[in-house]
Amino acid sequence: MAIANFMPLFRWFRRQTLWLNVLGGLLVTLAIVLPFPLGAQTVFPEIRGVWITNNDTVHFMDQTRTRESVDLLADLNFNTLYPVVWNSGYVLYESAIAKREGIQPFSPKGDQGQDVLADLITQAHRRKLLVLPWFEFGFMAPPFSELVKRHPTWLTQRQDGSQTSISAAGEVVWLNPFRPEVQQFMTELVMEVVHNYDIDGVQFDDHTALPNEFGYDPYTIALYQQETEQAPPKDPKDANWTRWRADKITAFMTQLNLTIKAAKPNILVSLSPATYRLAYNTYLQDWLDWVRKGIVDEVVVQVYRTSLPTFQEPIRRAEFQEAKTKVPTAVGILTGLPTKQVPMPLVTAKVREATGQGMGTAFFYYKTLWDVAPEEKSARIQEFKRLFPYPAPRSLAKIVPPPINADPLAPLSPPSVPPVSPRRAPPLNGIPITVEFPGQVAPPSPSFPPPLSSPSPPPPRPQDGFPPEPTLDETIPTDWYP
Repeated sequence: MAIANFMPLFRWFRRQTLWLNVLGGLLVTLAIVLPFPLGAQTVFPEIRGVWITNNDTVHFMDQTRTRESVDLLADLNFNTLYPVVWNSGYVLYESAIAKREGIQPFSPKGDQGQDVLADLITQAHRRKLLVLPWFEFGFMAPPFSELVKRHPTWLTQRQDGSQTSISAAGEVVWLNPFRPEVQQFMTELVMEVVHNYDIDGVQFDDHTALPNEFGYDPYTIALYQQETEQAPPKDPKDANWTRWRADKITAFMTQLNLTIKAAKPNILVSLSPATYRLAYNTYLQDWLDWVRKGIVDEVVVQVYRTSLPTFQEPIRRAEFQEAKTKVPTAVGILTGLPTKQVPMPLVTAKVREATGQGMGTAFFYYKTLWDVAPEEKSARIQEFKRLFPYPAPRSLAKIVPPPINADPLAPLSPPSVPPVSPRRAPPLNGIPITVEFPGQVAPPSPSFPPPLSSPSPPPPRPQDGFPPEPTLDETIPTDWYP
């Protein structure tokens, strides 16, 4: 009788033990799949952006079309616009700085006489979209622009004295990012927009940099010799020479960030670079360091690849995995060019891959979302509606008014920044990102003070863990492939 009374209790206990074992197994599985505490994960609002390029300018010159375009983007649950304001050596807004420099031979007013940028901002904020004016050309300029004619000494050069390079924008020259006059000019342009418009941020891209073969002008050579007691190496990819120039650009961006934040602390400083190895090794832009130092508030990395497999590989790299834990991070996706229309299924697959990796997306560029495309406009719009079926609101910036009596033409006095040390930067915290030049091992950090002669380059060896870059489609400019 006692045994009979005990059996129901025994069976109940066994059932509870089974569920406890199942629950325990699930917890162990989660501990393996999610090795970091859930509370430590930072979730940022998803970026859903689009660049408005100079090719789109005509479309946005008319107030009615601007309103209709913004309404369509908002209805499709986009949340961020990146309108170009600095392109081909010109600004696309009314600029006292441009007039002072004599570089603006035309008026950027709209068809109804309106300020095009101000009108776009008004329409975007009406629908709760963020607007981050985009300084597309960075330190780049056309060789025959008014700016270059007025300031020829602002240019940098290669060892052979040549000054031009071929980019996605055609033949260009490069303003020397190490010259105080160039830094002052760029800062003035940025701050003019910051002070005069109700913006939510500003965006810089892969041209706020310098191709690694440049920097052999007399000014930069003298500065390098003064700080390191060495002549610049003949190899433009020399590790120490690369690091010194990259650190100088980082120092300028640090100072620019401080100047922006001093005027309007809550607006965003956005960056749209190439993937990290290309950005650092080829364009001296150490954007992962910028993320770690808090110089940028969001990153939209350009990955303009022509197939899904070649798109998937770079966005799974360590720099993406680290960046998205620190700032809102998105992948720049090419929706097409007039000569290279991208089919919507490929765009869709890339968006799903990016969002599956926990990142947002931004599209290059507005006209190729649906106006210049292989499918009908209505079909493209319906697909974007399926891609973004729910809103992803981003908070509008809290605009802080400019200082009293702010004069855009007055000399700027940005906060002081400690000078960049001539020695190699110490290892950064976080996920280590290997920076290795093709066919050689990254050399060890030099001692400090630096030796009077450069160390011998290490013997070449095959690249470790570097997958081959994709075969490029010749119809798309090659430097659009980060």
